[in-house]
Order: sequence, then C-alpha cells, then structure tokens
Amino acid sequence: QVRPVESGGGLVQAGGSLKLSCAASRDSFSSYSMGWFRQAPGKEREFVAAIGWNDEDTDYSDAVRGRFTISRDDVKNTMYLTMNSLRPEDTGIYYCAGRYGSWWSRVPNDYEWWGQGTQVTVSS
Repeated sequence: QVRPVESGGGLVQAGGSLKLSCAASRDSFSSYSMGWFRQAPGKEREFVAAIGWNDEDTDYSDAVRGRFTISRDDVKNTMYLTMNSLRPEDTGIYYCAGRYGSWWSRVPNDYEWWGQGTQVTVSS
C-alpha cells in the first residue's frame, strides 16, 4: 500500500511562495500519474494540477496556471508543487494523489491513493 507523505505547507503572506513535496514509498512510482488537489473549509475538494510520466505532460486549473508548477523526481519518488504569487484564496489543505498509468485526471475519484494533506494558509 502506498503511503505518501506531504510536506512544505505553512503560513505565508500574499505574494509569497511555498514548495510542497509528496514523497511516496513505492518502487513503481514512475508508473503513476500524479495530481495535487486542495480543499478549503466548507468547500469541495478541487483539482489544482496534474502530471503524467514526464514534466512536459502537465495540466493546471485556471486558478493556478502561470503561478504554480508541478514536477516530479522519479529517482527520489517525489512530486512537487511550486507555488508563487500566492493569494488568500489559495488557502486550504493540499493533497497529493496517484493513479496507475500515464494519463492524469482532474477527477478525484480517478486516483487510487492519497496523502494525508498539508495545510497552506495565505494571509492578506
């Protein structure tokens, strides 16, 4: 069973930056497409970004495109989300997720495993 561990969340002022990490203890990590989702209080979990088997195969929500960058390091079995120009509306719990195969998805139910989440808070 995959148990990814997320890190890198915290409190930052608007306009600041954070880099989230998702480390998965799985030998076949490179066979998984990965995604980042977030959930704000009282709201449903929403898609943020996804990556296929390489850094050129990525997708972003309109809300974060141009500010966030998703990437992966298959040697370290780790996925990253670099977040720049953060806004208060980016506040929420950020979750990483994985699904077997090269095709990423924007649908949470398409993912097989999830991290425990890391809190990101952006103050105005």
